[in-house]
Amino acid sequence: MNDPANHAVERFMERVAARNPHEPEFLQAVREVAESVVPYELDQPRFAQARILERITEPDRILQFRVCWEDDTGAVQINRGARVQVNNAIGPYKGGLRFHPSVTLSILKFLGFEQTFKNSLTSLPMGGAKGGADFDPKGRSDHEIMRFCQAYMTELEHHIGSDTDVPAGDIGVGAREIGYLFGQFKRLRNEVTGAMTGKGIEYGGSLMRQEATGFGAVYFASEMLRQQNDDLNGKICAISGCGNVAQFAAAKALELGARVVTLSDSGGFIHDADGIDAEKLNWVMELKNARRGRIAEYADRFGVPYYQAKRPWGVPCDVALPCATQNEIEAANANTLVAGGVRLVAEGANMPTTPDAVALFQQAGVLYAPGKAANAGGVAVSGLEQSQNALRLQWTAEEVDGRLRDIMHQIHARCVEFGGDATQVDYVRGANIAGYLKVAEAMVAQGTM
Repeated sequence: MNDPANHAVERFMERVAARNPHEPEFLQAVREVAESVVPYELDQPRFAQARILERITEPDRILQFRVCWEDDTGAVQINRGARVQVNNAIGPYKGGLRFHPSVTLSILKFLGFEQTFKNSLTSLPMGGAKGGADFDPKGRSDHEIMRFCQAYMTELEHHIGSDTDVPAGDIGVGAREIGYLFGQFKRLRNEVTGAMTGKGIEYGGSLMRQEATGFGAVYFASEMLRQQNDDLNGKICAISGCGNVAQFAAAKALELGARVVTLSDSGGFIHDADGIDAEKLNWVMELKNARRGRIAEYADRFGVPYYQAKRPWGVPCDVALPCATQNEIEAANANTLVAGGVRLVAEGANMPTTPDAVALFQQAGVLYAPGKAANAGGVAVSGLEQSQNALRLQWTAEEVDGRLRDIMHQIHARCVEFGGDATQVDYVRGANIAGYLKVAEAMVAQGTM
């Protein structure tokens, strides 16, 4: 950036920081967008005069509520729930619910802000939102989780609906939790609508929804390599996480010929130098989805090293897919990955790379795709689930997967269009400007609000 652009970004961030003190995750997400969009707005006076980006950083509303429920001993438990509805200029609010002790308003605001741009990139009519609670499902019985979900939805249902705000799952909110949440919504409203996505196939869900985020991240990585006349075949791939996103990213990477060598959870990571083949991956899925075990058990089962309390970014690889949580790749990790020969980083998680690490990747010429582009496959198929619900139809897995491929292809094309020349694409700039532009045009058209 030139000096006037730098100055404009810093002045903008000073205003945002003054309104949102003590919210580091939110401010990090805003700065990452501002560094691309504020210079762009300097050449677009109608957007600058309308203060579009500044309006997007101020959520339409923040809903916060108490969630009271009884545990299995009959003791009353109290959690804090929230929903941050950021922007609905292009469609009903859309974004997941996260149940985790780390949930704060800063995290929900950062996720909802990112979601606004991500949803815009899909070209589907969806606004941006995020919600959740500081509730930890780990170690809780099914009955406790059911009671918590019912209490949470009793408060949330006043503010959601198929044409208003359509939540989905996120960390700590899987198929079980969605079922309990949707069941309570249905009881309270006495209607069956597409007011949530990620539902079971038996009651309005979409085929390919579980696979969508992981598959989409790999489809996007494939597009990035194709832009360089290359592909995933034979590439060594390091993946963090071993939840839904990581599992299906690994499955699609294997299908396309990559050798997946790592998976991780909050306890540490395993390194399988021979590769996690389909049989081993099926074992991991049973471990994490049915038994809710720890990835350390993989090391005992298959005789590979396990690194406690470590992240997998010291393993040499061609492709890195961070699929765990925010800020898991720091500058030191980025330096190690670059030294180990990494050529491509595509984010399966939301904001898993710190700004310093992003800068190091870009300086080293590593192809780097931010989560708002690379992991948009999950919300894209959520949008397709909404369409199927409205039509009272269910598409085949092949049809949904085909649409997912097309959406990821289109997102990549938009990133290339706004991210530089065809041989050296700045995917951060491309994703930010492409995502911003649709929202900005809609906001200008609808007047000051």
